[in-house]
Amino acid sequence: MNERKIPWLLVIGGGVLVGLLLLACLIIIFPFTRPPISGSYRSNGEQIYFTATSQRGTPITSDLRMGMMGSGMWTCATCHGANGRGGTVRMMMRIFETPDIRYKTLTSPEEHAETEEHEPYTDEDIKRAITEGIEPDGKPLDWPMPRWSMSDEDLDDLLEFLKTLD
Repeated sequence: MNERKIPWLLVIGGGVLVGLLLLACLIIIFPFTRPPISGSYRSNGEQIYFTATSQRGTPITSDLRMGMMGSGMWTCATCHGANGRGGTVRMMMRIFETPDIRYKTLTSPEEHAETEEHEPYTDEDIKRAITEGIEPDGKPLDWPMPRWSMSDEDLDDLLEFLKTLD
């Protein structure tokens, strides 16, 4: 019987190559636009926006059960960007446009008149969009906007942070 032996170096090299390819795919599928959790956030709202974690230690979860969403890999900043202006995002092998969620854009009648079919958001409308995925006119927000679950205090903090985005 003539058996071929595969050199270990070839097996290890192949494994490393497969690992690098998987890592490249993950980076394309899961854009990492948030800074690491470091405790250097100026406010709890800023930390929630970038990490989906609260300085209070209270849970922040989402209805999307994909990958590591619940552990904070997906955050507001993942889709809407560090500055809240939105843009093109790749997720789950799809490409979509995310809206500008800066407070002044969401609440300004002038900004909204040109881009939206509904009235400008109020503070309560913004909270409802975050937690229920509903626009001011009652229509559901488009996929992939998750429905976030967090304490009222954390939601207030997040809203206050949105007001600082310029």
